[in-house]
Amino acid sequence: MITHHPLSFAFLLFLLVKYELYCYNVKIPKIINTINKGGISLNQEQSKETELKACVMPDFKGDVTSLSRTQTEPIDLSELIAEAKRKQLLPNVFKESARTLYHANNIKVETTKLSHNERVIVEEHERLSPHLIFEIIRRDGLEEMQRPIKALIFSGIVAGIVISFSFYCLAVLSAMLPHDSSWTPIISKWGYTVGFIIVILGRMQLFTENTITTVIPIFKPFQWSKVLTVLSLWGVVFISNLVGTTIAANYLSIPSAIDPAISTQLLHIADHVSSFSASQNFLRGIPAGILIAAVVWMMPSSRSFSIFVIGLLTYFIALGDFTHVVVGSTEMAYAVIHGHASLFQYFFQFLIPTGLGNIFGGTAIFTILVYSQIKEELPLQHLHCENGRCE
Repeated sequence: MITHHPLSFAFLLFLLVKYELYCYNVKIPKIINTINKGGISLNQEQSKETELKACVMPDFKGDVTSLSRTQTEPIDLSELIAEAKRKQLLPNVFKESARTLYHANNIKVETTKLSHNERVIVEEHERLSPHLIFEIIRRDGLEEMQRPIKALIFSGIVAGIVISFSFYCLAVLSAMLPHDSSWTPIISKWGYTVGFIIVILGRMQLFTENTITTVIPIFKPFQWSKVLTVLSLWGVVFISNLVGTTIAANYLSIPSAIDPAISTQLLHIADHVSSFSASQNFLRGIPAGILIAAVVWMMPSSRSFSIFVIGLLTYFIALGDFTHVVVGSTEMAYAVIHGHASLFQYFFQFLIPTGLGNIFGGTAIFTILVYSQIKEELPLQHLHCENGRCE
């Protein structure tokens, strides 16, 4: 036969790959787009499903019994197609699902019949794919963008107050542990995680968390109206956070409210933060922004382990001596109140450089790079935003 010649076989394999690429990149997207748009009759939809099967399985001739199979059941892709329509997934997802079911030269269908309870167990143990994580965060971001300004302000103020527990708990552990031991920071800096755990699990408005949550809805499709909405939301949340941290710093400065040993550690921490230059704050703010964005990205998959994910990643912000604009604003405000720093240092040496570093790390590095790796797998349809409203 001609296929016995190596070059002939390679040529046939090349034609097979070209046909597969045509199916996956041209034909399947067109078919699924037609089905997703609706407005077609049942016969037309069945015809599209048959065409889709023929593309995925070249041996398919309209009679599923013509295929070799491991079970006597007829092959049925309607459930897979319905799932693709329900989740509005791209053909890439369908392609990967099809490749796990059908083999290249000798097509065999491997099916496993599961009970309803077994399906539930399997689904519970499935890992979320990157594009589904993207979709979850995108929907959360859209919800944030549609919240009333008043709700954002109060949530942001509360977040600013509560995040200050990271500053306070770090000082508490530092005061209780030996000051001359090299291992003291390894334990005391776990206190830094407390405020983040409360704020993130409590779904409060934290500025650095918004550098990924509200930015993701901007992509696919890009709209300037969404950019303006995000910038407006950032401004409201950031100012609200600063109001909260200022209230907390003033409270922590009341002598009768805080133990003297803890107050000493609070001032020591504040002095350490105020010693950084503007360039140091910017550079140290980049890893902090990346870690907070990573927390947000991992939350949908972490489920019942969310507290450990938040605690571990924010612990390394403290251990790595990185700068976080919201927690650090409490520390700098405390230094200003006690006369150890000026307002110029607060705004131009700390606040602006650290904020830019957090944004650059969380948005320019983490979010954009993550989007680049999954943009081809995103859902076909997206909500439309206009005049600050998303539908």
